[in-house]
Order: sequence, then C-alpha cells, then structure tokens
Amino acid sequence: MMNYKRLGDYIQLVDNRNKDLKVTNLLGINITKNFMPSVANVSGTDLSKYKIIQKGQFAYSAMQVGRDETIRLALYTDDEPAIISPAYLVIESKDENELIPEYMMMWFQRPESDRYGWFISDSSVRASLDWERFCEIEIPIPDITEQRKYVALYKGLLTNQKVYENSLADLQLICDTYIEDLIKKEQPKTLGDYIGKIDERNEDDAIDAVIGISERKEFREPSGKVNKKNLTRHFIVRKDQFAYIPRMNPFKPLAVALSHFDYPVVVSPSYVAFEVTKPEILLPEFLFLFLKRDEFDRYAAFHAWSSTRDTFDWPDMCAIKLPIPSIEKQKAIVTIYHTLETRKRINEQLKESIKPLCPVLMKGVVESMEMQTVES
Repeated sequence: MMNYKRLGDYIQLVDNRNKDLKVTNLLGINITKNFMPSVANVSGTDLSKYKIIQKGQFAYSAMQVGRDETIRLALYTDDEPAIISPAYLVIESKDENELIPEYMMMWFQRPESDRYGWFISDSSVRASLDWERFCEIEIPIPDITEQRKYVALYKGLLTNQKVYENSLADLQLICDTYIEDLIKKEQPKTLGDYIGKIDERNEDDAIDAVIGISERKEFREPSGKVNKKNLTRHFIVRKDQFAYIPRMNPFKPLAVALSHFDYPVVVSPSYVAFEVTKPEILLPEFLFLFLKRDEFDRYAAFHAWSSTRDTFDWPDMCAIKLPIPSIEKQKAIVTIYHTLETRKRINEQLKESIKPLCPVLMKGVVESMEMQTVES
C-alpha cells in the first residue's frame, strides 16, 4: 500500500502580528488560490492585529470550504512581506528539506483535493475545515529529490508564462506612452465634429442578438433578464460602431465598447449608440484606444459626478478633446494594440494549459510511489 503521510506532521502555524505597523500591503485570498488586494474597508481598523505573511508561507481560510467546494489556500511567493486578516491562518513547512512548500501547493491545486476538503468539512453554517481536521489530511510525500524534480518542472512552465506575460507590459507601455505623447504634441480636436449618434431601432424585431457592456469595455451577455420577444425599442449596433452606458458610478470605468462583430447586435434603449462619421480622418479603433485609457475614465467620472444624475451624457461625449494624428500614425498604433490583444489571449491560453498540469504531475507522484511500494 502506498505510503501517504499525515500533513500535520510536516506543517505548523505561524502567528506574527503587524505590531509596529511596518507592513501596509493588505491582501486577501480568492477561490482560485491566489492572493489579491483586499476589498475590505479597513478605515479605522487596528492593523497591528493583522498577521504578517512571508515568502514560502501559506495563507489559509478555514471557513466556507464546504460551501465553496474549495480549500482556500495560497502560497505567498513575493519577496516583501504582506499582511492578511487575523481570521486567516498562516502555515509553513516545518522543514523544507522534508516538504517543499511548492510541492504541497501543487497537491492542493488538484480538483480532487478540493472535493475531499468539501467532503470532510463540518456541517456548521460556515462549512469550515478547521486546522485540526486540515492536519489530518494525508498526502503522498516522496523523498526531497523527487519533490524538487516535480517542483522544478512546474516552476519552469510558470516562469516561461510569466516572462511572456511581462512582455505584454512593454507593449501596453508603448500604447499608453504613444497616446500621452500625442496629447502633448498634437493640437486637440473636438470629438463631436467626428462622431454621430445612432438611432437605428430594431423595429421589425428581426435581431435577437442582445448584448450588454462590461466595465472592461467589452460587449458581453446582458447581466439582467431580457425579453427577447420584444426588442423593438433596442438600438442596432453594427461593426465598427460604439455603444456606451451614460449612467455610471464615478468610482468605476465608463462602460463603452466598440463592435467587432460581423453581424448586427442590439443594445438596451437606455444606452447611447454612435459611430465615427469621418473614418478617413479618425479610425474607430484609434478612438477606442483613447476611450480605454484610465485618464479618460477619470475625466468621465468627474463630469458624471458633477451632474445631477451621475451620467456622462451625449453632449459630454461630444465635448471630449483628443489628438487626431495622421491616418498612418493611427494605423501604426492600432496595429501594435492588435498585437497586444492577440498576445493577451495567448497568455490566457498558456495559463489555462498550465492549470491541469498539477493533477497530471501529482498523478505521476502517486504512480511512482505505488511502483516503489510494489517493488519493495
């Protein structure tokens, strides 16, 4: 029989508090087992009670494992320490020559580990997997040489993906810097002279491809229920045309999107649809680059906030000042942007292809140990 080891024999709790308030980077952990900036409102909170987490340590949330069907565990890999909620547990390997943290994290990346955690969580309202029960989990722990081999393989794949991801930042910087440079050097033009409002309605109800707009400035499925049998008042949006939601939260981006669909779609009558009326002077995609900038969102938020209804209305859109360089320059930066978007999609595909490797590698560990048990 294969030799599984009790996890509690190899790990221990750590409880270092942020007593001197030197650490300010507050993080949480999500169900994908990653750290993220905390969304908690800590105004007036005593951060000296928060726990410090160091590189190579784990943050673990024992609560709601059963509800989420996920063991919310994340390995901290940054060089600088961070702080996490006192409700989290900080865990570390007792001896990294016996259990490598990355190896343990690989085991808990498996869907099977999450299902087992769900199975053994308690029946309380919080559906917790408390520390004592977590320690009772048994995992295969091969010798340190084998652990290093599997960890090196997995980390090599992650490193390659990160290098590719970092190259995206360079392309993004080129796009952002180019637009900023144009703003400084080009004579600004009034956008209203180059765009026109669209009032093409779906009167015959022939189009049922109804879409909404996300804060990421992308068309998406509507967030609410839509009666597709009555879309006669909806606006039709065709390829290279825009739509945006005038009503906005001043603390969130303006929801605006450019259609790349080869077929017409319809949007809510509460949206504003518009198009570039002089595409020989202003490319729709160049305009969209300008509207995607954080600086534009701040501009829109200011004007929405100063209105009585928190809306960025059509006159506000028309009043925008922007640089309009030659078509050749616009095409050049749009080409770079297309390259960036293509690489972003490839990067997401790379990340998705790496995810299933943890179960595959861990299956190799189990099979290898089974073989050794049989031979002995």
